[in-house]
Amino acid sequence: MKSFVVIPIYNEGKHIQKVISETRKYVDNIVVVDDGSKDNTKETLKEIQEITVLTHIVNLWKGSALKTGCEYAKKEGANKIVVLDGDGQHDPKEIPYFLNKLDNHDIVFGCRKRSNVMPFVFRFGNWFLTKTIENLFKIKLNDTQGGYRAFTVDAYDKIKWQSTDYSVESEMIANTGKAGLNYTEISIETIYNDKYKGTTIIDGFKIFLKMINWRLG
Repeated sequence: MKSFVVIPIYNEGKHIQKVISETRKYVDNIVVVDDGSKDNTKETLKEIQEITVLTHIVNLWKGSALKTGCEYAKKEGANKIVVLDGDGQHDPKEIPYFLNKLDNHDIVFGCRKRSNVMPFVFRFGNWFLTKTIENLFKIKLNDTQGGYRAFTVDAYDKIKWQSTDYSVESEMIANTGKAGLNYTEISIETIYNDKYKGTTIIDGFKIFLKMINWRLG
């Protein structure tokens, strides 16, 4: 089985080298999608060997970067694809757990352990979106907004998303429910190197409206 890790990044020059170094311990095929970074990301990536770097000239947002990387992995013969964030919050040592679960499942979702580092308003928003997903698409997860996931290349064709922004995580789940895919969830550690980043209240409201549209559509 040929496994790929896809890492979308935007302005992660200070973290990406360590992320790649740790990821390389568990998988040979690493695809980094630089989504129009304006910091030193490009220069840092040039110093790293034996990875594939795909570049967006302008920032097209996370959903687009993920799709660029996954399409490349598929073209290169991937059987399994793991996606993780490039800011260091996902621990690459958990990659083998994701890959092993794919032996019996189509898609594996990473569930972040509860942390007081995440502000209450974001924890509440995550809970609300998680319950909405469950009610609309009959997918029961403890965390719907985490970006650490894995899926078979066949499943990728069925969950392929149109979202370019942070709603990509929710659209993947909605499509999983619509396609009736066999899914599971594993608990993961989350490392917050910087001030908490993630779905804002406005993002959450937009995602909620999109969920309604996906259900009706």
